[in-house]
Amino acid sequence: MRFYDATPQYDLTYSDVFLVPNSSEVGSRLRVDLATGDVTGMTMPIVSANMNAVTGPRLAAAMARRGGLGVLPQDLDDDALVASAQWVKQRSPRFQSPFVVDPDLTVAEARRILPPAEGHAFVVQREGGELVGVLPARVLARSLDDARLGDLVHGDQPVLQLSEVPDNATLFNRLHEADIEVAAVLDGDQVLGTVSQKQAMRSTVYTPNLDAQGRLRVAAAIGINGDVAGRAHRLIEAGVDVLVVDTAHGHQHQMLDALRQVREVSDDHAVVAGNVVTAQGVEDLVSSGANLVKVGVGPGAMCTTRMMTAVGRPQFSAVLEAARTAREIGAGVWADGGVRYPRDVALALAAGANAVMIGSWLAGTVESPGEVERDASGRLFKRNYGMASSKAVAGRFAKLSPLEQARKAIFSEGISDSKLYIDPLTPSAEDILDQITAGVRSAATYAGAGTLAEFRERATVGIQSAAGYEEGRALPESW
Repeated sequence: MRFYDATPQYDLTYSDVFLVPNSSEVGSRLRVDLATGDVTGMTMPIVSANMNAVTGPRLAAAMARRGGLGVLPQDLDDDALVASAQWVKQRSPRFQSPFVVDPDLTVAEARRILPPAEGHAFVVQREGGELVGVLPARVLARSLDDARLGDLVHGDQPVLQLSEVPDNATLFNRLHEADIEVAAVLDGDQVLGTVSQKQAMRSTVYTPNLDAQGRLRVAAAIGINGDVAGRAHRLIEAGVDVLVVDTAHGHQHQMLDALRQVREVSDDHAVVAGNVVTAQGVEDLVSSGANLVKVGVGPGAMCTTRMMTAVGRPQFSAVLEAARTAREIGAGVWADGGVRYPRDVALALAAGANAVMIGSWLAGTVESPGEVERDASGRLFKRNYGMASSKAVAGRFAKLSPLEQARKAIFSEGISDSKLYIDPLTPSAEDILDQITAGVRSAATYAGAGTLAEFRERATVGIQSAAGYEEGRALPESW
């Protein structure tokens, strides 16, 4: 990457910069290879953050199915974290993880699990495993609250056997020709998942992130306190592919010690550590065992660190410096936080990031954890909160004495409750991934790059005023 004019003398945010188009021979955006080329195996450079309200097993599976990676949060106890990782490993790499429900579930209860979104469905199944049918989620919008889902299943059911759809093009054509909105896919009597026409199309565009056994890859986070080595061992035994050693202030001796403990458990497992914002921080974490370093202090939508402490750094400059240092010593970085639009993701990758970690952007989706709620105006949402907020702190230290909990709460930072509204047009994490990757692929073609490595080399970045940034924003209404 190079600057279009003079190198700036001050740190920059994503909003401060823009990409300048170059001469390009890349004819099709679909030809752009988004693989990160690192130890994570990602074919798409997007990671979901290890936040309780963002990444659960369902979202982690969806991320890997489209080539990215989901990081399960460290606040889960060992048994729950292991069970979540194993659940991801058991999901289909081709089909959406099914929402399997009992026939007696009411519509009111079902709406808390899944909004009435087109292209999504419940698999209604009796306790013994007998399939009752497939119920499109959109049916919930016109059904009575006390109606049972089993009573709403009627007629011929959209069910496909795996042997009928050997490849994704055939799968799409079968759904399209029969005008099926969403179908369940079975292997014999076993439900593998559900699939819509759009999801089948996506499978012809994205390449899943799979381990050596052909299973979805998954990451899990470890804190720097407690039995670090023991948790790392249990997660590796459970099949976790990437360990993320995580704390808000990553450039500290306790982090370096935690990394050394992880490396005593495994010499060759993929390890990410953070967060830092300086070249020295990258060097120290890599020298202690990290393959990749998470970069970002304070840019996240739920984070108040900069306003509380004045600590942090504008994210574009932090990623730029950290990525250059990482490449020099054979490592890489994840840009963690601060992205609001696909342009920001493209800029982070242009600055040298291997991948971009996203939190709040994914929190209000079908696949994220948490119940679907409805506000006074009828809009659907899920709740989100920062991982250093008082709500997160209360959960993390629930086993401490009341006095120690109260002392910990003094130092909480971040937003404890935020409503992330579910967009009825793009309710799924996969819809958001479509938007992001479309923007990144287009940005690469403007730079004349066919791979992420070429994008990092060829990207030309300019600096703009606030008015320049505003000029690039779309106007939803006439001026």
